[in-house]
Amino acid sequence: MSNSILFTPVTLGSLPLRNRILMAPLTRCRADANHVPTDIMADYYGQRAGAGLVVAEATMAMEGNSAFGGREPGIYSEAQVAGWRKVTDAVHAKGGLIALQIWHGGRACHSLLNGGAQPVSASPLRIENDETHTPQGKKPYEVPRVLRDDELPGIVAGFALAARNALAAGFDAVEVHGANGYLLDQFLRNGSNKRTGPYGGPLANRARLLLEVVDAVVGVCGADRVGVRLSPLNSYNDMLDSDPVGLVSYVAGQLSARKIAYLHLMRGDFFGVQKGDVVTPARAAFRGPLVGNMGYGAEEASAAIGAGTLDAVAFGHHFISNPDLVDRLRRGEPLVEPDAKTFYSPGPRGYTDYPVFKA
Repeated sequence: MSNSILFTPVTLGSLPLRNRILMAPLTRCRADANHVPTDIMADYYGQRAGAGLVVAEATMAMEGNSAFGGREPGIYSEAQVAGWRKVTDAVHAKGGLIALQIWHGGRACHSLLNGGAQPVSASPLRIENDETHTPQGKKPYEVPRVLRDDELPGIVAGFALAARNALAAGFDAVEVHGANGYLLDQFLRNGSNKRTGPYGGPLANRARLLLEVVDAVVGVCGADRVGVRLSPLNSYNDMLDSDPVGLVSYVAGQLSARKIAYLHLMRGDFFGVQKGDVVTPARAAFRGPLVGNMGYGAEEASAAIGAGTLDAVAFGHHFISNPDLVDRLRRGEPLVEPDAKTFYSPGPRGYTDYPVFKA
C-alpha cells in the first residue's frame, strides 16, 4: 500500500522502533489523588503498545506542580515509580517501547491544587485567556511568582531525578516537555519571558533553562535515550513568540549538537492563531531523527517520511479511540473518533473500553 513506509522499522537513538508511528503524549487524568499511576493506566497503555514508541503523558517531575485538576501522574515518589513499573511491564509484555514525558507546569498550575503554593514562572504574567479546573471548580489562573536565578538549579535537579526515577520504573527513554506553555516553554518564548539576566532577553538566554535540563537528563539517561518536544507556534496556555522560526532553528541546532534520540515537533497551533512553517527550519537544523506531530493523516505522514522531511510521526487523538491504530492504518480500516467528554473523566469509559476493529 502507499502508506507502507509507516510500517518500516526506524531507530531513534538506541531505540529500535518496529514502525514509524508514535503515540503522542496525551494527558488523561487517571492517576490517584497522590499522583500514583493506577492499574487502569497499565491496561490503557498496554492496549496501545503496537505503536513504534508510546510516549506516556505529561508527568510531574517534582512535587507541588499539579495543573490538571490533581489527577495527573508524578514520578517523584517510590509509590509512583512502582505504579509506572506496572505500565512499562504491560507495554513490554506486548513487545512495545515506552518513553516518559517529564514536565513542570509553571504558571499553568494553581495554588488550590498545590497546598496553597503560588505557581512559578519566568515572569509575573498569568494566563489570561482561560480558566483552570480546581477542587473549587473552574478558577482564573493566578499571577505566578518569578523564579529567581538561584532557584533554577533546583528545577534542573528535579528533572534529573525524574529521569532517574523513570529509568527505575522501566521506561526505555525520557522526553523532556518543552512545549505547550508549561515551565520550560515559558522561559523559551519571549511572549512569556520578560526577565533580564542570564535566563532572559536574547534567545540564547531564554533557551538556557531548557538546554540545562536536557543536559542534566542526558547525564542520567545518555543522549540516545532522550527526546525533546517543542511547539514554537502553539498559542495554547496564552503563548506567543515573535520569531518562532528563529526559535526552532536555534533550539533544534543546539539539540542536534547534543545528539539526542529525537526531536518531537508540534508543527501548528491548537487554535489556528499562529501560522507558519517550522518543520523546514527544524529539519535543516536538526540532523537526528525528527518526529512530526499535529494533524497528520496516514497519507501525509507517509509522504513526509518518504521525502526525508520526517523520520516518524506521532498521532494523538486517534490513539485515544483506536487502541489498535497501527493495525487499522496498515489495513486501511475506518477510524473511530474519540468522545471528548471522557478525556479527563475517571474510570474506564472512554479510556480502556474502545474496541479493536472487527470486519
